[in-house]
Amino acid sequence: MTPPAASPAPSAVPSPAAPAAPVDEGATSVELDRAHVFHSWSAQGSLTPLAVAGGRGSEVWDHDGRRYLDLSSQLVNVNIGHCHPAVVAAIQEQAAVLPTVSPAHAALVRGRAAQAVLRHAPPGMAKVFFTNGGADANENAIRMARVHTGRDKVVSTYRSYHGNTGAAVVATGDWRRVPNEYARGHVHVFGPYPYRSEFWASTPQEEAERAVHHLERVIQAEGPESVAAILLETVPGTAGVLVPPPGYLAGVREVADRYGVLLVLDEVMAGFGRTGAWFALDHWGVRPDLVTFAKGVNSGYVPVGGVIVSEEVAATFEDRVFPGGLTYSGHPLAMASIVAAVEAMEQEGVVLNAARVGADVLGPGLARLAAEHPCVGEVRGLGVFWAVELVTDRATREPVGAGVMGRVRTGLLERGMLAFLVENRIHVVPPCVVTDAEVHRALEALDAVLTDIDATIDEETS
Repeated sequence: MTPPAASPAPSAVPSPAAPAAPVDEGATSVELDRAHVFHSWSAQGSLTPLAVAGGRGSEVWDHDGRRYLDLSSQLVNVNIGHCHPAVVAAIQEQAAVLPTVSPAHAALVRGRAAQAVLRHAPPGMAKVFFTNGGADANENAIRMARVHTGRDKVVSTYRSYHGNTGAAVVATGDWRRVPNEYARGHVHVFGPYPYRSEFWASTPQEEAERAVHHLERVIQAEGPESVAAILLETVPGTAGVLVPPPGYLAGVREVADRYGVLLVLDEVMAGFGRTGAWFALDHWGVRPDLVTFAKGVNSGYVPVGGVIVSEEVAATFEDRVFPGGLTYSGHPLAMASIVAAVEAMEQEGVVLNAARVGADVLGPGLARLAAEHPCVGEVRGLGVFWAVELVTDRATREPVGAGVMGRVRTGLLERGMLAFLVENRIHVVPPCVVTDAEVHRALEALDAVLTDIDATIDEETS
């Protein structure tokens, strides 16, 4: 007789799962960052980054929900504000249709992006070469100038920043150039800076005339036949928001024409609304041969930059191969973001808002702070592109030290402000969409922090 089959063992009943411990996303962000991310321009062991969880308009917030007014526009690039719905939607829609394509092919979105950029370029500008950012825009502008002229040298200023690639970082004048000087053919001059004049100037007119004379003498000494280009930030940004005095850029244009040198204006930081104009060069009516851009053209939503090429330079490459290219030149997602950003800025009056806020609210407000606080040596700027220069003594103009600037950063952060600080300066550079009310909040925070700094300097000097 066959024995009965054994009954199956009863299934084990799982115990109720313990609820998952909540994840501290802010702490995790910082932990992962410090464990695995290598940061630019930094000693890695001393970093304490803020974990940013999201943003909209002129504000960002952390993982605990604390909101900050973004007076830095991150790296002076979020001109249209954080998370603009039209730009976000354009990127999403493009990703669903054609997320990438070779630069060798024609793509409708790329043509439209070039068209959008050229709508706001000076007359006589013909084409756009798209890059991945501002550094390689300057890199390729230098290459175009050298090939077009058959010359080698590039003249730029000591107070400048042009990017972190081979030629761009050597064209840069600040300290970051020094450990990276591996490119050839770069010459530096002093540009205008009336507050700390290198030319013993007592008026803006003198500063402009003497800076132009200095530039011309250097070109003469280098040999004009060896100079391919003068590369200038239209308004030097990281170097201090150094608005050029009247006559300077026109004088540079005259010098360039006199010696057959190309004028390249770097509008990476100053362009697309930052100064209250589409390009900062619009304020002075100067037509360059090449214009470089990035940052504000799409507010950094997707990495992109470019070179706007004049008709004369473009003609050089009609029958001659341009010896340069990038795998992601004219990347469709970046192109879609440019089209949407430029159209939104046009339709919403974003550039006009930057001009009005600068002239009516931010500029006058900063001037009041300068009048009230002895630690402010000078404020200068245009649109939503301003610098507040801090000094220990207005008579000697001695810059405040790193310790004071550390207190400025902490004080602003405690008051809900993300700051962009360079050396002894507070760069006040909110998005171009900033509102009057947000500017007033910023001015109140700055007033409180500057009051503390005044007291600190008094204690140290008494």
